[in-house]
Amino acid sequence: MKSASAPMTAPSGRTWDPMDRVDYRLAVTPEEREEIFRLRYRAYLREGAIEPSADEQVSDHFDDAPNTWIFGVYIDGELYSSIRISVVTPEWRTSPSVHLFGDVLLPMLDKGMVFIDSTRFVADPRYAGRCPELPYVTVRLGSTAGVHFNADYGLALIRPEHQAFYRRVFLQEVWGEPRLHPGLSKPVGLLATHLPTVREKVLARYPFLRSSAFERRMLFGSGQRKMARAPVLVSASTQP
Repeated sequence: MKSASAPMTAPSGRTWDPMDRVDYRLAVTPEEREEIFRLRYRAYLREGAIEPSADEQVSDHFDDAPNTWIFGVYIDGELYSSIRISVVTPEWRTSPSVHLFGDVLLPMLDKGMVFIDSTRFVADPRYAGRCPELPYVTVRLGSTAGVHFNADYGLALIRPEHQAFYRRVFLQEVWGEPRLHPGLSKPVGLLATHLPTVREKVLARYPFLRSSAFERRMLFGSGQRKMARAPVLVSASTQP
């Protein structure tokens, strides 16, 4: 869906909106999902995060979880990037960050916390340089989900060399030192931010990250229905 966000003021005084040409699409069909799995493969292979494979796709069981949304970010009709959003609650504890850092997160879930776990952020190596705002408009989906689901914290699994961006833009803090994620050859650390505390600070600097209630319903409106099936619980004893 097209996003209606607040414009920014360019140095010249003109207003511009980095969301102007962006279309968010939820990957539902096998064809849409395969396109994103192939994008992940190209991005990870270029970074040296995976070894070559015959099927040229990257996916895992989290992609099929009922508390997960996989989005493609399209610009002028072309798939530029993708991100996976998992809504983690005391009833729904399935997500990559919970799997990798259960010792940190499970006690907080026991206290009733709700997390938005943003993972599998990838950008097409062919197009990324054409849109400097691409990282912002992609990870914006995580903050949008945070508002819609009234989450306490936003989570991200980030390689050490990329953490500065998340700490600067989203005021995230390091909650876990790098660990090796299954299927990847480079370790990732756990970053987190308390969404109610930082939201207005972040939006004041990047107003195009703001979302409308209509947009949130269009993107995640079926969320409670989608997660109404029997929950999949993860116990501390199963954590790596």
